[in-house]
Amino acid sequence: MGRKILFITTDQQRYDTLGVNGGQVASTPVVDGLAREGVRYTRCQPTSVVCMPSRASMLTGQYPSTHGAWMNGVALRVDAPSVAAALHDVGYATALVGKAHFEPFLDPFGRFVENALSNLGVPTVEQPWFDGRLGVHRGFDVMELATHGVLGPLHYARWFRRTHPEAVEGFYPVLDADLNVNAAGGGDTGAPQVHYNDVAREWYHTEWVADRTIAWLEGLDPARDWFCWMSFPDPHHPWDPPAEAARRVDWREVPLPENYPERREERERLLDAKARHWRLWYDGRVVSNYEAPAHWVPATLTADQVREVNALNAVEVELIDEAIGRVLAVVEARGWGEETDVVFTSDHGELQGDFGLLFKGPYHVDGLLRLPLVWRPARSAGVAPAVVTAPVSLVSLAATFLEIAGGQRPSWAEGDPLPLDDAAAPSDAATVTEWDSDLFGVDVHVRTILTRSHLYSEYGRGAMHDGTEAELYDLAEDPLQRENRADDRGTRAVRDELRERLAAHEARPGERATPGRLVAPV
Repeated sequence: MGRKILFITTDQQRYDTLGVNGGQVASTPVVDGLAREGVRYTRCQPTSVVCMPSRASMLTGQYPSTHGAWMNGVALRVDAPSVAAALHDVGYATALVGKAHFEPFLDPFGRFVENALSNLGVPTVEQPWFDGRLGVHRGFDVMELATHGVLGPLHYARWFRRTHPEAVEGFYPVLDADLNVNAAGGGDTGAPQVHYNDVAREWYHTEWVADRTIAWLEGLDPARDWFCWMSFPDPHHPWDPPAEAARRVDWREVPLPENYPERREERERLLDAKARHWRLWYDGRVVSNYEAPAHWVPATLTADQVREVNALNAVEVELIDEAIGRVLAVVEARGWGEETDVVFTSDHGELQGDFGLLFKGPYHVDGLLRLPLVWRPARSAGVAPAVVTAPVSLVSLAATFLEIAGGQRPSWAEGDPLPLDDAAAPSDAATVTEWDSDLFGVDVHVRTILTRSHLYSEYGRGAMHDGTEAELYDLAEDPLQRENRADDRGTRAVRDELRERLAAHEARPGERATPGRLVAPV
């Protein structure tokens, strides 16, 4: 019997939402415990700060410019490399329960395979392209899929509509009548996409993901090696956790984020020092980021709204932590505790009030770029607990999983396995995050590199930028990334070195995917 792998992801969760990472709002004893027993990474970066490109990188071990799912709405090709397929080929049982999002799930014409799979075998007349197929897809024996709420064709939504139709209206309506992302405010403060959901906690998607994961694990032969990707849709907006739990954190007592400038003049000064799209979005003149409501103006965000968003976000994080605890108890009960590696992370972060902003997009600072990453190796591996401060990337996950299984990094994977301590990380360790988007007639192209000392972004030529804008932050002197030093004479040598390293990333061997037009809704 070899090592099993429980890969846990959340959606849009910041580094500082975990207690072990300094979080002060949510209580996360389960994941904190994994971190204390294993390896905690303090500088994990995504390959993209939106869902589909980042998740595709986890699966393929490739950057978006290689795997081709370069923005939300651009599907990962069905024949793309898959770490699940590689594990399946060496005998692992494989499952993905929860949010996949390698393909768009708003799919009225049934063009994407994820939306045609029905591993629960539930007949339906609502969406005629469901054909009840079972079988391996992207290397997963089983895919039971969910997203936020009950909109769309995925398994959770169909299960909920069939079993609890009376509670469907409890969820926040993500799309308005014109199918735009909803900007409606709610809760006590009128914060965008905040809502107190009347759904029973045991019916909520966090509990469903844990329940379905447990059902799959309990059906396995105890001697079988397995890889399970348990993927929670929260704490991604809308912030609408079950009302019975939502008040466990009083938003009135939530401190404002360290990087939320309370004075409007200070917010605008900081935004004006960054690339031009920051201030344009704040003022409501340009929307260049996916999933932010097109008709919401960030400048209208109030301090109390930030508090309420962060309170409900913390509740969702706590519910996830408790659900993970239930699953880990089953792993132990089945006798797998000594042989199971547990990896916890998220696909990207959330601004959550930083610089007076919410949501995500081409704003490459820690709120979006710095992710929680914890690896608790199997106890039988004898790995000492450690904290890794060197930059690491989600692009390394595929190679890491194959190393756990005793295999080698395949030729298609661009990331090296994660280091187990700082001594194993290169002294010049760096990560790269890519952004390409073409949305509402505005295209934005960003490449960002993080080293141990600096965070540097440069903007390619497009409708929004002329190719000369950049952002450079000294992480020691300016950990909140408030002072852009890209044009300082004293940092010219640093900027030149980082530009060269980004150029080397762009020139790496292999074919590059060329960003084109959006092919489908998210």
